[in-house]
Amino acid sequence: MSKIVPHLWYDKEALEAAKFYTSLFEDSEIVNRSSIDDTPSGTADMLVIRLAGQEFMMISAGPYFKFTPAVSLRVDCSTKEEVDALWDQLSVGGTALMPLDSYPFSERYGWTTDRFGLNWQIMFVKDPVIRQKITPTLMFVGDQCGKAEEAVRFYASVFRNAEVGEINRYGAGEEPDREGAVRYMGFSLAGTRFAAMDSAYNHDFSFNEAISFVVSCESQEEIDYFWEKLSFVPEAEQCGWLKDRFGVSWQIVPTVMADMMASGDAAAMQRVTEAFLRMKKFDIAALEKAFEGQG
Repeated sequence: MSKIVPHLWYDKEALEAAKFYTSLFEDSEIVNRSSIDDTPSGTADMLVIRLAGQEFMMISAGPYFKFTPAVSLRVDCSTKEEVDALWDQLSVGGTALMPLDSYPFSERYGWTTDRFGLNWQIMFVKDPVIRQKITPTLMFVGDQCGKAEEAVRFYASVFRNAEVGEINRYGAGEEPDREGAVRYMGFSLAGTRFAAMDSAYNHDFSFNEAISFVVSCESQEEIDYFWEKLSFVPEAEQCGWLKDRFGVSWQIVPTVMADMMASGDAAAMQRVTEAFLRMKKFDIAALEKAFEGQG
């Protein structure tokens, strides 16, 4: 399992979306499907999928959060024909934010929502080696505009095995974007590649819980570390979820919990569910006791 995994929240469509997405990319499949009962959303359907060799998590848990362009998935394509083929599938029933066309940064590119509301940037790249097919991209808007570089450097200080790439900045005369703000910035955290950008246009969206990033931790010490470093909004702390100072949502989760939830022991899974629903930061010892039926 990757250290950091994007997590996508749907109302009821996670399975339908998973089948659709895995049909589009090579080296893709639904890895696991499970459900938990008696959550605040009722029964939640949870999936782990692989897209182009990358892991994603998905959940159907009620109409509480909607995808926004604040987090999009950029797909790097080695041919223009591949761009067109993906666009033809992903744009159906969605909305084009930037139409499929030639742009200064790519000869074939488009930005669209799909029919589930998820945002995709589909881009032809000339790089002969695509190291990561799908790149989560953070757009800093509104009160967070101008903070993309600060956020990237903060995340790089928190995660081990982090790298910050070159920065493409806005120049003079590109208002409303401020000269020196980030047009594009690539970075990697714990081996997963991300991108970030600032946008000063008047957007009516921001980061929310529809897309969060799951951080898998081997120990309570590691959970405590990430919780202390990342959590900034106390009222957002619940069931391992937190928000950082830029509004991005993270889930700090023990790796052992995945084994518990995949055990097939319905009674044990229910006990674990009841235990973690009472938690903010996860307590591994308490979860293990619940799984074993102790206390």
